[in-house]
Amino acid sequence: MRVKSFWGCALALSMTLPVSAQMSAEITVHENDGKQIIPKEIYGQFSEHLGTCIYGGLWVGKDSSIPNIEGYRADVFNALKDLKIPVLRWPGGCFADEYHWMDGIGPQDQRAYMVNNNWGGVTEDNSFGTHEFLNLCEMLGCEPYISGNVGSGTVEELAKWVEYMTSDSHSTMADLRRKNGRDKPWKVKYLGVGNESWGCGGSMYPEYYSDLYRRYATYCRNFGDNRLYKVASGASDYDYNWTRVLMNKVGTNMNAISLHYYSVINGWDQKGSSTQFNENEFMRTMGKCLEVEDVLKKHIAIMDEIDPAGRVDLFLDEWGTWWDVEPGTNPGFLFQQNTMRDALVASLSLDVFHKYTRRLKMCNIAQIVNVLQSMILTNPEGGMVLTPTYYTFKMYNVHQDATYLPSDLKCTHVKDAAGRDVPLISTTASRDANGVLHLSVSNCSPNESQVVNVAMDQLKIKSASGEILTSQHVYDINSFDQPNVVKPAKYTGAKVKDGKLSLTLPPYSMVTLEVK
Repeated sequence: MRVKSFWGCALALSMTLPVSAQMSAEITVHENDGKQIIPKEIYGQFSEHLGTCIYGGLWVGKDSSIPNIEGYRADVFNALKDLKIPVLRWPGGCFADEYHWMDGIGPQDQRAYMVNNNWGGVTEDNSFGTHEFLNLCEMLGCEPYISGNVGSGTVEELAKWVEYMTSDSHSTMADLRRKNGRDKPWKVKYLGVGNESWGCGGSMYPEYYSDLYRRYATYCRNFGDNRLYKVASGASDYDYNWTRVLMNKVGTNMNAISLHYYSVINGWDQKGSSTQFNENEFMRTMGKCLEVEDVLKKHIAIMDEIDPAGRVDLFLDEWGTWWDVEPGTNPGFLFQQNTMRDALVASLSLDVFHKYTRRLKMCNIAQIVNVLQSMILTNPEGGMVLTPTYYTFKMYNVHQDATYLPSDLKCTHVKDAAGRDVPLISTTASRDANGVLHLSVSNCSPNESQVVNVAMDQLKIKSASGEILTSQHVYDINSFDQPNVVKPAKYTGAKVKDGKLSLTLPPYSMVTLEVK
C-alpha cells in the first residue's frame, strides 16, 4: 500500500521511485563479529561565535531575565545535559583564526571588543571566553576541543594560551589565570592547530601549513599531567592532496588530522531552502550525505599507505547540512530550520561513521545551537525548540562507546539526480558494556513504507522495544509556536516470530530499539 505522500502539487516530483505493494529489506546482524568500539566522540558538537550560537544560545549572562545557570541558558544547558554530549569544539570555525584569547579573560565589562568580520559584521564583546567555555564543559561533563588561532595569531600566543589553561606552576600565565578566579588548571585534551588553513584560516598551501604546524606543535607543551592531543587542520571534502602532503610532511607529529564535509546539493551560492524542497532535492540530499563514505575511504586509504601502524587519527570535525538562511534573518548568522530530512542526514551519516572508527575517532556536527544543522533553536524572548536532529542524536546515544556489530543489508536502491546510488534503508547495530544489543534502522524513502526483516547469526530474537522518529509531513518543523510537531514516540511496529524480528517503518522514519 502507499503510505503518506505529502509532497503536494506545489512540490514538483522530478524522479520516480519504484512503486510496489510494500517495499521490503533484510538485515542480518553478525553479533559475534564486533571488533571496533564506537567512540563517544563520534557524537561530538561544535560551537562558534557565529550568529546566536554563543550569545542567546549557550550564554545569556548572569543578569539576564532568561533563566540561567551561572550565565548559561538553563533550558539549553539541561537539554545538552540530556544529550550526553562527549566533546565540544570552540571558538570556531573561521572565527577561531581571528580570535585572540587574551581579549576574552578578566572582568567581563573590561574585555576588548571587535567586529566579527566573518559572520554578520556584529560586535563581539568577548563576554564569553576561556573561563566561560571551559567551565561549561566541566559542568556538562564533556571534553573541550580548543581551536587555536594560526591564521592571524602567533606561536607565542597559542603557547601561552595552553599554559594559561593547563599549567599548575607559578608562571605568569598560570598566575594570571588564578587572578581571574580559577586556581586549578583545566584539563584540556584536544588542541586544533588552526582551522581550514586552506581557506578562511589563512589561504595556505599544504606544504606551507605543514611547516607552520610543526612549529606551533613544538611550542604547545604539556604541563603537569595534562597531555595535549594535537589536531592538524585538514582537508575540505575531496582535497586528497592536502591529506597526502600533511601525512608526508607532518606524519606522527600530529595526533590527528581533520576533515570537513557538508551536505550541500545545489552549490554554495544557492544552497536551497531547509523546509521547501521537492522529492528530487530530498533524494539528492540523501545521496550527498552518503557520499561521505567514499570521501572517508579515500582519505583513510592515503593515511593507511603512509601510516600503516595507524598512529594518526582522522577527525571529521565539521559536517552536516547547509541550507539558505531562514527568510528575514541575518545572512551572516546561518540560522536554518530543521526537518525530518535533516534528522535522516544525521542518522545515515552516523551509520557511516560507525563503520570507520579504526581511523575515524571524532566527528563534530555543525553546530550546536541556532547555526546550520543545530540541535537546539532559541529566540530572544526565551523560547527554545529541540530539533529533529537533536532527537536523532538522543536516540543514538545508546551506541556511544558500544561495540559496533557489522551487518549485511539487502534493500531497494535508487539513483538520485546526480547519479549516486542511494539505498533506501540504513542501519547500525551495537552491543553496550552491559551486553545489551541496540539496533537503529532508518527508512529514507520519501513515499513508501517498508517491512524490514532482521535476523541474528546465532541468537534468536525474543523481543524488541524502543522509539520511532517521524512526522506527518517530511518538511514538518518544530517551531516556537509548535515545538513538539516532530518528536520521538513509542514504537509499536515490531513483531517477533521464530526468533526473527519484523519492523514496519513508515516513509522518512527512524527507529532505535533494544533487542533481547
